[in-house]
Amino acid sequence: MNDAVYDVLLIAGALTTITVAAMWIKGIVRVFLIAQAVYWSLSYVVRPIVLLWVQPQPTYGDSVADPRLSTIGYDHGISSVLQPVVFGLWTYATVVVGYTFWIRRRSGSNRNTVARPRSLADKNFIPTLWTVFGIGMVGRALLYATGSSASAGQTQSSSPILSFITLMAVIGTLGLIVFLRFDDPRMTFAVIGCLTVMELLWTVAVESKTPIMGAALAIAVRFALTGWTRVKLAAIAAISVVGIAAFGWLQSFKASDVAKSQSAVLDASYPPILQPFLSILRRFDLLEAATDSYYMGGRPWLTMTEVAHNVIFSFVPEQLVGGNKFHAGTAWANEVRGASVDMTNVSVSLAEGNINEGFVLGGYPGVVVGVILTFVLLLSCVWALQTRHIFLISLGLLMIEVPVFFERGIFGSAELLGKSVQAAVLVWIVYLAVGEVRRRPERFSTDHSSYSGTQLIDTTREKE
Repeated sequence: MNDAVYDVLLIAGALTTITVAAMWIKGIVRVFLIAQAVYWSLSYVVRPIVLLWVQPQPTYGDSVADPRLSTIGYDHGISSVLQPVVFGLWTYATVVVGYTFWIRRRSGSNRNTVARPRSLADKNFIPTLWTVFGIGMVGRALLYATGSSASAGQTQSSSPILSFITLMAVIGTLGLIVFLRFDDPRMTFAVIGCLTVMELLWTVAVESKTPIMGAALAIAVRFALTGWTRVKLAAIAAISVVGIAAFGWLQSFKASDVAKSQSAVLDASYPPILQPFLSILRRFDLLEAATDSYYMGGRPWLTMTEVAHNVIFSFVPEQLVGGNKFHAGTAWANEVRGASVDMTNVSVSLAEGNINEGFVLGGYPGVVVGVILTFVLLLSCVWALQTRHIFLISLGLLMIEVPVFFERGIFGSAELLGKSVQAAVLVWIVYLAVGEVRRRPERFSTDHSSYSGTQLIDTTREKE
């Protein structure tokens, strides 16, 4: 057994430990932990296995075969770049196991109960979600019609205002998937099915895996709140498999004949059994980020002062900064990957991952800090979704959509939170407006009744 296979087995063991521990935890935490295990397995287990099996020659346009790993040999290269990943995932697994023991002792005999979300007691909650959904879908339609929709890896949208409005669609769609309840289960199933299909279509439109993965994760969160059954387990598994398997097929409808022929040439070097999954596998690129951090060779990237400065300013709107803000994905592409790959004529935003970013910033202690912050962020999202305030729920819903738990580090998480706070404020304003509109008919009815009663009394007095 060579070192690369041994490291892959160690990673698989850590992810298995996380999954087993998650099965002993109730509620939304279980969903997020299992989703993390699946996500990281595609990046750190499946992709290395494919490279070790096929040993592909690097080709222009093929992001699976990394020329840096091929140059030093896939066996040696994968073993080298996975060392911090092995350490980070086992650290995370240790934290998860510790939390599992703590939460089970704390919950005691009530650990199998399923609590009804407190937000459903608010009569303005669901109407607000429908309202922000409508606003966001209008924004998406305008963004797509004007050709301004950002694609995967794009550094910025040509229409930032419309892109911000589309966050309303994310909050509305995922909020309805998680919280919508009808007396007729068939009606609920139909609405959630339509919302999921719409997210799948948007996934194709923006050439990103994020929308459909967010919808699948939102459905899993819903099941965690309503209770799991075999049918629900089969449903979420089917949605995930179909979404991944059909991604490349759906993308082919948008591709030109030239792009299709180029893609066919690239895929031809891989076994036929892998070819349907290459399109989605290329989107799970944390192994490339691990290679980026390895090739930094311990060279400094940012000082702790710069780290603190960039994190703080992530919460300040760019219009108030007076210049361009620090964008983690773009900085990683230009400065970290740029240290080993020529990125001169390439403008792209990349996922860095908590382990890889932590290793570049602070070595193995940085990895520990990165994975702990990821777990704290995960628990914060769970708490936000279980609160009653629309502002906090909006933050939690956006964290479901944007995969910060899976492929972002400290900087990427701070950027999401900064943008999410602004979106959540707008949703809160919509919530207040919806509440005011819904109260007006009641006020009119009450005022009208009072007025009629007064007139009746006065008339009676006149007759007397």
